[in-house]
Amino acid sequence: MIRKALFIACIAISAPALAADPITGRWVTQGGEGVVAIERCGGAICGKLARIVKPTPGAPTTDVNNPDEALRNRPLLGTTILSGFIDGGKEWRGTIYDPKSGRSYRSTVRASGDKLAVKGCIAVFCRTQEWTRLR
Repeated sequence: MIRKALFIACIAISAPALAADPITGRWVTQGGEGVVAIERCGGAICGKLARIVKPTPGAPTTDVNNPDEALRNRPLLGTTILSGFIDGGKEWRGTIYDPKSGRSYRSTVRASGDKLAVKGCIAVFCRTQEWTRLR
């Protein structure tokens, strides 16, 4: 009985843990509008708007739609849009902030090669974008 328990324990220890593919790096958003830099932030992963590639003429350059009035004058560049992402096994789970609407959504991201599927959900309604790794 003890041998069997030791055998099972050894297998459990040596079995690889199911982990999501790494997502850190720089990613071009769908449509090429911006670049998001994803990195470790404490015990989680976060992503900041590192570059605005295609600025919309006449569009605000500050976070004017933020629900917190105190943050409406902060520049969009450098704004954290992915926060609190933790490894959920096959994907990363956290929160995504949309500066265009000023809303935050439950989110998952999943890397596959040079592509990153970024999904934001409110209740059962979800929308997915595909971002591309910047080399």
